[in-house]
Amino acid sequence: MIEFHDFNGAAAAVRAAGGEIVHEFPEMRVVAARLPEAAVRGLENSPKVKLIAPESPRVPMALWNDTTVNGETVPFGISMVQADRVAVGGAMPRVCIIDSGYRLTHVDLPKSPNVSGYNGTLPWNEDGDGHGTHVAGTIAAIGGNGTGVVGVVPSNANLYIVRVFGNDGKWAYESDLINAVQRCRDAGSKVISMSLGGGKPLGPWEQSAFDSAYNAGVLSIAAAGNAGDTSTSYPAGYASVMSVAAVDADEAVASFSQKNADVEIAAPGVNTLSTYPKLETNNFSVANGPSWTANHVEGSGRTTGTSAPIVDGGICDVAGAWTGKVVLCQRGTVSFKQKVDAVAAGGGVAAVLYNNATGNFFGTCDDGTGTTCNGVPAVSISMEDGAAALAYLSQTGTVVSKVEPSDTQYMYNNGTSMATPHVSAVAALVWSHNSGWTNAQVRNALTSSARDKGAAGRDNEYGYGIAQACAALKILNPSATCGGGSSEPPPPPPPTDVEAPVISSVTAAKVHKNGRFEISWSTNEASNSEVRFTSGATGTYSDAVMTTAHKMSFSGKSGTLYQYYVSSTDAAGNKSTAGPFTHQN
Repeated sequence: MIEFHDFNGAAAAVRAAGGEIVHEFPEMRVVAARLPEAAVRGLENSPKVKLIAPESPRVPMALWNDTTVNGETVPFGISMVQADRVAVGGAMPRVCIIDSGYRLTHVDLPKSPNVSGYNGTLPWNEDGDGHGTHVAGTIAAIGGNGTGVVGVVPSNANLYIVRVFGNDGKWAYESDLINAVQRCRDAGSKVISMSLGGGKPLGPWEQSAFDSAYNAGVLSIAAAGNAGDTSTSYPAGYASVMSVAAVDADEAVASFSQKNADVEIAAPGVNTLSTYPKLETNNFSVANGPSWTANHVEGSGRTTGTSAPIVDGGICDVAGAWTGKVVLCQRGTVSFKQKVDAVAAGGGVAAVLYNNATGNFFGTCDDGTGTTCNGVPAVSISMEDGAAALAYLSQTGTVVSKVEPSDTQYMYNNGTSMATPHVSAVAALVWSHNSGWTNAQVRNALTSSARDKGAAGRDNEYGYGIAQACAALKILNPSATCGGGSSEPPPPPPPTDVEAPVISSVTAAKVHKNGRFEISWSTNEASNSEVRFTSGATGTYSDAVMTTAHKMSFSGKSGTLYQYYVSSTDAAGNKSTAGPFTHQN
């Protein structure tokens, strides 16, 4: 980012220095460009240049888990933010979504003329990553069509899409965001929804863009961030932007949600179900034999179908004579990356990693630095399926691990990315009742009416509390009615199951010398699993699988004393919690 004293000749100066121009912002006298290092040093010394600084990346704020939906589901967040109690009041203000695009052909998303966008380097109406389509579904998934999910604004949504992330979903830069904000404003957007963020820029230009948008009447809303600490993510950290924290179905702040003085409001962001543009298929099968569901090993190759004779690779800690084979590898001793790389080095065409404990697992080749495996496709299966597969050595096995575009797929997702569109849509829904209200009035109504959580008043975890559409509307219009003409929601139907699961046999045991340990317990009825650490580590971890035998595995440190609680929730929503327990690792 290069700011000039005089914008006349600025672009020419950058090109003359060997730079490739990405964006121009004449009103700021700024050019965003890719420059050789020598050119940067030269421009730093130019009397024409006021300030030059590297850009900060902006990344999506989400974690994934795809699924299939039968019939039409109303996500829990809709009632939590009171969206089911407030009808559209009039013309919907335009919500601009800055993200990875929009799967226009998805069966559960609105089409033209209610949706349009900006075609920059990448088309707005495509989404090879999925993040933007998920965000859009939370705002505007069509209601009453008998399929998929329902958005906060299930009819009459007015969306404008600006795409800043590519199909890899990796990152964009602050100049891309500044450009996107201007595109949103040019399209007449009243709300800007940004499920993204990153570190504070070295220059003032991004903040200036958001301050200018706010002064022009735009309400910008952004994800607080997923670092789970007290650091500030931007643009959420700017005073002219609302910062959104994430809560779960129990209205507890998510462990990953950033907690700082900038958090202004909270919304649902854990296990959030919404639209998704891709279908992932992973399995391992034997010709004329059984087939087993698998998980893709992150960072390994993909395949629409790799078939070869099956061989037992044991631990797969070193390469074997596996040329042209599908190699079975038991989990343990070495990393997943080492196993998959050993298969590749031994000439194997695919790796099948089976667990060394009950159930399947999610493996990764990433050691925390973005590493990948050596090309071959790899999937994981359960310990039980691995034992069964060993009975088919020398027979032909087929590994499938593919991702295909889909217009009918959905996703459970976690992140402040998921909380942000709830608040953006609530703001638009409230605003639809009077286009004459200002962005400051709508913002104040949202914070003044938020359901207080955590410490009394505003706090760093929830901000002012959880967004409430009906309550916010009534602050701006005290005579407004909600919930079909009633100022109070209708009473819920009497529950048919009021007994919470009974938790028993809670144990913890170290399973590997590297510090990995498992926590297990039993329940008297099928329910999900959750572990919350309060000492030795912090954070809450969940598994949505309904079972009576619960087991969760964690990476820990040898010699550390952990304190934890376990919880299970049955299909009727009854929840039990037991603890605290301790485990000396």
